[in-house]
Amino acid sequence: MSTNDFNYQLYSYKDSLHSFAISFTRDVEDANDLVQDTMLKAINYSTHFKEGTNFKAWLYTIMKNTFINNYRRATKTNSIMTVTDEITSDKLHYSASVNDSDGKFVMEDIYKALSKLQPEYYIPFLKYFEGFKYYEIAEQLDIPIGTVKTRIHVARQLLKKSLKMHYQTVLPKVA
Repeated sequence: MSTNDFNYQLYSYKDSLHSFAISFTRDVEDANDLVQDTMLKAINYSTHFKEGTNFKAWLYTIMKNTFINNYRRATKTNSIMTVTDEITSDKLHYSASVNDSDGKFVMEDIYKALSKLQPEYYIPFLKYFEGFKYYEIAEQLDIPIGTVKTRIHVARQLLKKSLKMHYQTVLPKVA
Protein backbone atom coordinates (compact mmCIF):
# COMPACT_ATOMS: atom_id res chain seq x y z
CA MET A 1 0.00 0.00 0.00
CA SER A 2 1.41 3.39 -0.93
CA THR A 3 1.93 6.10 1.65
CA ASN A 4 -0.85 8.22 0.16
CA ASP A 5 -3.30 5.29 0.22
CA PHE A 6 -2.31 4.51 3.80
CA ASN A 7 -2.75 8.12 4.94
CA TYR A 8 -6.08 8.45 3.10
CA GLN A 9 -7.39 5.25 4.66
CA LEU A 10 -6.11 6.30 8.10
CA TYR A 11 -7.83 9.68 7.85
CA SER A 12 -11.09 8.06 6.69
CA TYR A 13 -11.29 6.21 10.04
CA LYS A 14 -10.70 9.31 12.18
CA ASP A 15 -14.38 9.72 13.18
CA SER A 16 -14.86 6.07 14.11
CA LEU A 17 -11.58 6.17 16.06
CA HIS A 18 -12.87 9.20 17.94
CA SER A 19 -16.10 7.40 18.86
CA PHE A 20 -14.11 4.39 20.01
CA ALA A 21 -11.78 6.64 22.02
CA ILE A 22 -14.69 8.28 23.83
CA SER A 23 -15.91 4.84 24.91
CA PHE A 24 -12.53 4.39 26.62
CA THR A 25 -11.90 7.84 28.06
CA ARG A 26 -15.40 9.25 28.65
CA ASP A 27 -13.86 12.67 27.98
CA VAL A 28 -13.69 14.55 24.66
CA GLU A 29 -10.24 16.09 25.22
CA ASP A 30 -8.70 12.80 26.35
CA ALA A 31 -10.36 11.09 23.39
CA ASN A 32 -8.80 13.63 21.02
CA ASP A 33 -5.39 12.93 22.55
CA LEU A 34 -5.92 9.19 22.23
CA VAL A 35 -6.93 9.49 18.57
CA GLN A 36 -3.87 11.63 17.90
CA ASP A 37 -1.57 9.13 19.64
CA THR A 38 -3.17 6.26 17.73
CA MET A 39 -2.82 7.96 14.36
CA LEU A 40 0.78 8.89 15.11
CA LYS A 41 1.63 5.32 16.09
CA ALA A 42 -0.14 3.99 13.00
CA ILE A 43 1.96 6.27 10.81
CA ASN A 44 5.17 5.34 12.66
CA TYR A 45 4.43 1.63 12.36
CA SER A 46 2.86 1.71 8.89
CA THR A 47 5.61 -0.61 7.65
CA HIS A 48 4.30 -3.28 10.05
CA PHE A 49 0.84 -3.23 8.49
CA LYS A 50 0.30 -6.24 6.26
CA GLU A 51 -1.99 -5.85 3.25
CA GLY A 52 -5.05 -8.01 3.53
CA THR A 53 -5.30 -7.27 7.25
CA ASN A 54 -8.41 -5.49 8.50
CA PHE A 55 -7.16 -1.89 8.67
CA LYS A 56 -9.88 -0.73 11.06
CA ALA A 57 -9.22 -3.62 13.46
CA TRP A 58 -5.48 -2.86 13.29
CA LEU A 59 -6.15 0.77 14.25
CA TYR A 60 -8.53 -0.25 17.05
CA THR A 61 -5.90 -2.61 18.43
CA ILE A 62 -3.31 0.19 18.43
CA MET A 63 -5.80 2.45 20.22
CA LYS A 64 -6.75 -0.16 22.80
CA ASN A 65 -3.09 -0.93 23.57
CA THR A 66 -2.21 2.77 23.74
CA PHE A 67 -5.07 3.41 26.16
CA ILE A 68 -4.09 0.44 28.34
CA ASN A 69 -0.42 1.47 28.41
CA ASN A 70 -1.31 5.07 29.27
CA TYR A 71 -3.67 3.88 32.00
CA ARG A 72 -0.99 1.61 33.48
CA ARG A 73 1.56 4.41 33.34
CA ALA A 74 -0.84 6.82 35.07
CA THR A 75 -1.75 4.23 37.69
CA LYS A 76 1.91 3.54 38.36
CA THR A 77 2.65 7.26 38.66
CA ASN A 78 -0.31 7.81 41.00
CA SER A 79 0.75 4.91 43.21
CA ILE A 80 4.23 6.40 43.55
CA MET A 81 3.12 9.97 44.18
CA THR A 82 0.57 10.83 46.81
CA VAL A 83 -1.31 13.99 46.00
CA THR A 84 -2.60 16.01 48.91
CA ASP A 85 -4.04 19.48 49.18
CA GLU A 86 -2.67 20.12 52.64
CA ILE A 87 0.98 20.26 53.55
CA THR A 88 1.40 20.05 57.29
CA SER A 89 4.39 21.56 59.05
CA ASP A 90 5.60 18.01 59.87
CA LYS A 91 5.66 17.12 56.20
CA LEU A 92 7.28 20.42 55.26
CA HIS A 93 10.04 19.99 57.82
CA TYR A 94 10.59 16.34 56.90
CA SER A 95 10.63 17.16 53.19
CA ALA A 96 13.09 20.01 53.58
CA SER A 97 15.53 18.01 55.70
CA VAL A 98 15.26 14.67 53.90
CA ASN A 99 15.21 15.91 50.33
CA ASP A 100 18.48 17.77 50.62
CA SER A 101 20.51 15.33 52.62
CA ASP A 102 19.25 11.78 52.32
CA GLY A 103 17.95 12.21 48.79
CA LYS A 104 21.31 13.43 47.56
CA PHE A 105 23.14 10.44 49.04
CA VAL A 106 20.57 7.98 47.77
CA MET A 107 20.82 9.40 44.25
CA GLU A 108 24.60 9.22 44.37
CA ASP A 109 24.37 5.57 45.39
CA ILE A 110 21.90 4.85 42.59
CA TYR A 111 24.19 6.48 40.01
CA LYS A 112 27.16 4.51 41.34
CA ALA A 113 25.19 1.26 41.17
CA LEU A 114 24.05 2.05 37.62
CA SER A 115 27.60 2.87 36.53
CA LYS A 116 28.77 -0.53 37.77
CA LEU A 117 26.33 -2.35 35.48
CA GLN A 118 27.80 -3.82 32.33
CA PRO A 119 26.57 -2.09 29.14
CA GLU A 120 24.54 -5.14 28.04
CA TYR A 121 22.43 -4.75 31.21
CA TYR A 122 22.62 -0.98 31.66
CA ILE A 123 21.38 0.02 28.19
CA PRO A 124 18.20 -2.12 28.09
CA PHE A 125 17.41 -1.23 31.72
CA LEU A 126 17.82 2.49 31.05
CA LYS A 127 15.67 2.33 27.90
CA TYR A 128 12.96 0.44 29.80
CA PHE A 129 13.14 2.98 32.63
CA GLU A 130 12.73 5.76 30.04
CA GLY A 131 9.46 4.18 28.93
CA PHE A 132 10.39 2.09 25.91
CA LYS A 133 8.52 -1.18 25.42
CA TYR A 134 10.36 -4.51 25.33
CA TYR A 135 9.84 -4.91 21.58
CA GLU A 136 11.10 -1.36 20.91
CA ILE A 137 14.27 -2.04 22.88
CA ALA A 138 14.73 -5.35 21.05
CA GLU A 139 14.40 -3.59 17.69
CA GLN A 140 16.79 -0.79 18.65
CA LEU A 141 19.46 -3.12 20.02
CA ASP A 142 18.82 -5.81 17.41
CA ILE A 143 18.47 -8.58 19.99
CA PRO A 144 15.61 -11.01 20.77
CA ILE A 145 12.84 -9.75 23.06
CA GLY A 146 13.54 -12.58 25.53
CA THR A 147 17.11 -11.37 25.86
CA VAL A 148 15.86 -7.85 26.57
CA LYS A 149 13.55 -9.13 29.32
CA THR A 150 16.33 -11.22 30.85
CA ARG A 151 18.82 -8.36 30.83
CA ILE A 152 16.34 -5.99 32.46
CA HIS A 153 15.55 -8.61 35.10
CA VAL A 154 19.25 -9.19 35.80
CA ALA A 155 19.87 -5.43 35.99
CA ARG A 156 17.08 -5.10 38.56
CA GLN A 157 18.52 -7.91 40.65
CA LEU A 158 22.02 -6.40 40.53
CA LEU A 159 20.66 -2.97 41.47
CA LYS A 160 18.64 -4.44 44.34
CA LYS A 161 21.75 -6.17 45.63
CA SER A 162 23.95 -3.08 45.44
CA LEU A 163 21.23 -0.81 46.87
CA LYS A 164 20.18 -3.29 49.54
CA MET A 165 20.53 -0.84 52.43
CA HIS A 166 18.23 1.68 50.73
CA TYR A 167 15.85 -1.01 49.54
CA GLN A 168 15.38 -2.32 53.06
CA THR A 169 14.79 1.12 54.54
CA VAL A 170 12.18 1.96 51.90
CA LEU A 171 10.52 -1.45 51.96
CA PRO A 172 10.98 -2.96 55.41
CA LYS A 173 10.85 -6.74 55.71
CA VAL A 174 7.63 -8.17 57.05
CA ALA A 175 8.16 -10.93 59.61
